[in-house]
Amino acid sequence: MNSNLKNLKTELNLELQNILSYWMENTLDEKNGGFTGQIDYNNNINNEAEKGSVLNARLLWTFSAAYKISKNAEHLNTAKRAFEYISEHFYDAEFGGIFWSINYNGTPKDTKNQIYALAFVIYGLSEYYSVSKDEKSLELAIALYSKIQEHSYDSEKGGYLEAFTRDWKPIDDLRLSEKDANEKKTMNTHLHIVEGFANLYTVWKDESLRKVIIELLETIEKYFINTETGHLRLFFDENWIEKKDVISYGHDIEAAWLLLQCAEIVEDEVLIANYKTYALQIAEATKEGIDEDGGLWYEFDPETNELMAEKHWWPQAELMIGYFTSWQLSGKQEYLDIVLKNWDFIKKYILDKENGEWFWGIDSNYSTMKNDKAGFWKCPYHNSRACIELIHRI
Repeated sequence: MNSNLKNLKTELNLELQNILSYWMENTLDEKNGGFTGQIDYNNNINNEAEKGSVLNARLLWTFSAAYKISKNAEHLNTAKRAFEYISEHFYDAEFGGIFWSINYNGTPKDTKNQIYALAFVIYGLSEYYSVSKDEKSLELAIALYSKIQEHSYDSEKGGYLEAFTRDWKPIDDLRLSEKDANEKKTMNTHLHIVEGFANLYTVWKDESLRKVIIELLETIEKYFINTETGHLRLFFDENWIEKKDVISYGHDIEAAWLLLQCAEIVEDEVLIANYKTYALQIAEATKEGIDEDGGLWYEFDPETNELMAEKHWWPQAELMIGYFTSWQLSGKQEYLDIVLKNWDFIKKYILDKENGEWFWGIDSNYSTMKNDKAGFWKCPYHNSRACIELIHRI
């Protein structure tokens, strides 16, 4: 192993422990149970913030996955805390879905079924089952998978619909967040459904699930990967009519490695070969979003020719895995150099050396963005996963 990789592995091991320590020390909600819903830029804890299903699902995944490396009982206990809180408060026993958000005291707040959230809960539950062998977590994951297949899968046109009411009726506002287009089929949700289903397949070798994953990967290949540009198409209506949108560099490079991993999990040789090609094509296309300092810009709008000149924390994490994968596939040193330079960028600008964890990001003049340190969308999943994936791969 060369010294660069040895140093990188050592530093990532240390950073993984730092991330996990931050969440254990700052986010356990001892008064109301589970985890605090928000910590601001100055590390002020808001114990009365709403709690998001996505944050909690990602905490479940993070501590379960990290336990495989750390073998630290506290990490497994934290995963167990997340599992119990999700199953007691986020799982909707009446209609078999997942509440999008709950109040700080554990009562339901936004009760819609956002399929993205169900997919992340499946992802977390599968990972937790792999380390805990708690049958309840596997049963719940399978039940949620069945609900997605029953209500979200479009048997006529293929793919998955975004969101439903609590009792699985159509809903007007399908968006994950205010910045998203209000469309019925999105790249982001399909990416994370296949990620959740593939993780479920690692612990539940069900042949019908395998076929569902293969079909999903074929659907993503058909509609979401733009083989002319090497970027992803983001939004469609239910009839697969594309809606123009931005280039999201973080999603591009995340999909590059993650979809290949899903193809490898189901061991489909044709899809593996195809997604290896896409991984390298997307990596080449994503280069346009890398700044001279090694950081990855957030988004680019081809219509207006405008760059969203911010460097958020999570695209940096995904860049590391995406280009490490490209290096593994091609042997090209330039890809590994991109990873090492990006890690230097992260250490310099993104790590909060005073309070711990990663800042939300920086803007074009290198000032730190004053967004949440922990919250609805700020969680330890992207950064811990970058550490975990690269530690395993090195």
